[in-house]
Amino acid sequence: MSDKPKLNRFEPPTDNPVTEPYWAATREKKFLIQRCTQTEKYQFFPRAASIHAFGVPVEWVEATGRGTVYAVSVIHRPANPMMADKVPYAVALIDLEEGVRVVSNVVGCSPESVTIGQKVKLIWEVLSDGRHLPLFEPA
Repeated sequence: MSDKPKLNRFEPPTDNPVTEPYWAATREKKFLIQRCTQTEKYQFFPRAASIHAFGVPVEWVEATGRGTVYAVSVIHRPANPMMADKVPYAVALIDLEEGVRVVSNVVGCSPESVTIGQKVKLIWEVLSDGRHLPLFEPA
């Protein structure tokens, strides 16, 4: 028996003022993205101001959680040792209905079966601190 502690699949992220609303919403399994208050265009990942209009504030809105796989890579040799027991797994760029692209894992199917153009939907994996990690599965 090893004296080394077993690592969790994902460690909870550290808080910062820009991402705190996003991570707080995951406690209630809400996937938030930002919208520019001037142009009403969406953005993701969280930022302090709009990328569509210089310096304009953003507001948080709940995304549908539905999207389409834009690109996918099946990982067989992970760079992160915490993922070694999860190989193979699919990492995908997912275009959400709102028009933003996110990076996540596609789970609930064989990693090799994930294809470009595939419809996916949001699911959640609980983290040790009660927040949730957004993942996707075939729709």
